[in-house]
Amino acid sequence: MNDLFDLSGKVAVVTGASGGIGAELAKAFAAQGADLALLDLRLDELRTPAREIESVGRRALSLKCDVTREGEIEVAVATILQHWGKVDILVNNAGVASAGSVEALEEREWDRVIDTNLKSIFLMSKHVIKHMKDRSYGRIINMASICGMIGSKSEPLHAYNASKGAVVSLTRGMGASLAPYGITVNAIGPSLFRTGMTEGALYQDSFLKLYNAQCPAGRPGNPDELNGAAIYFASDASSYTTGQTLYVDGGWTSV
Repeated sequence: MNDLFDLSGKVAVVTGASGGIGAELAKAFAAQGADLALLDLRLDELRTPAREIESVGRRALSLKCDVTREGEIEVAVATILQHWGKVDILVNNAGVASAGSVEALEEREWDRVIDTNLKSIFLMSKHVIKHMKDRSYGRIINMASICGMIGSKSEPLHAYNASKGAVVSLTRGMGASLAPYGITVNAIGPSLFRTGMTEGALYQDSFLKLYNAQCPAGRPGNPDELNGAAIYFASDASSYTTGQTLYVDGGWTSV
């Protein structure tokens, strides 16, 4: 049974890998035997996860890449293929959050959220899928959110809602289209997890009190609690699962 989750010999690409969820998932894949290509705008901040990956005997390739720019993605993917010759797993994790309603958001902020959370998945997948098709194998994991399924009564997150709802639909469409090529496409929908993006704005006593009261689990998630879902989707255990979104949310979307 353990072999189902073995990633030995696999090459995984993780975007937004300098910290938070991206770094945790990269380390989890390394613990299962994968080598990692780490992509982020902040190249210096990739040093820590790269060292941790190498400390368990796996290899890490750190690349600076703006995943909203197709030219930079083309260069990054070409570098990965030159380095390792293949991409088995792609985790589209890069993302930003922004509060605001449609009547208050400025156009450039709307575009920033949509480009980072949605366009980046389109562009990264575009340049990886062709190589996965050649090998009749691939695992693509997109980072969605409970905000792609539910709204927020306390504070509007309309651009974020739109981007993550689109990720869920894109995942479903890609999963159906790519299944004949041996490529699965699935998404993970977290609720609140402690990351650099959420810590300052959301990890305040007043917000956490409200969140904990509404969440059936009574607490936010810990970053490593996404690892199981990601390893499942990245491994042969999920070979017949595609187009799905798994909400890792302490029961939030169940009530």
